[in-house]
Amino acid sequence: MLEKMGEFFDSRLEGYEEHQLTTIDSAREFYPFTAECLPRFPGARVLDLGCGTGLELDPYFAIEPTAHIMGVDLAPGMLGELRKKFPDKSMTLILGSYFDVPFGESAFDAAVSAESLHHFTKEEKIPLYLKVRKALKPGGYFILTDCFALNEEEERSRRAELVRLKKEQSVGDGEFYHYDTPLTVGHETEALMEAGFASVEVLKNWGATYTLKATAKEEKTEATV
Repeated sequence: MLEKMGEFFDSRLEGYEEHQLTTIDSAREFYPFTAECLPRFPGARVLDLGCGTGLELDPYFAIEPTAHIMGVDLAPGMLGELRKKFPDKSMTLILGSYFDVPFGESAFDAAVSAESLHHFTKEEKIPLYLKVRKALKPGGYFILTDCFALNEEEERSRRAELVRLKKEQSVGDGEFYHYDTPLTVGHETEALMEAGFASVEVLKNWGATYTLKATAKEEKTEATV
């Protein structure tokens, strides 16, 4: 039975972090690695898409305790837990869909998303990634750690199964429901490049979980005479 995204996660709030860390292969490695990829200077501004309870923020605040985080998530319980974990940190937490929430322009040194974006199509992601790119300062970057389809057949079959389930349960397209439909790394890279990022590189992988870094273009400066 498909469940709405926010309700799915809030109903599993108790024990959520232990579940993530013990049932996802290499989670105790890739969350800290993701944090290590984020800016390391006082007051760094980071946009976190699908922040949840902040498993990537636990190690990041240990590295850069003065960072300011803008976190966006659909699950109010998750945001409440994140606020309780870090009452003394600089965070702006927004309840909503990162597809709809405005991020501003040239506002962040980096953006990050961990284990959140594997529910959406390439076509859905391109306008989101365009919005993320515009929200980054010149030379800023986006760190994406997520699970990926091993091949195009897996990608197609997962999407087809979601379509079948939605039809079976008379679910419309107006809301997000929890079901994993990861893209291949190649298609994810295409979405980021089509959104205008200057480069995308694979930093590391743990089986089907990869960390990608998409870098925005540096701002051109006039040559001095």
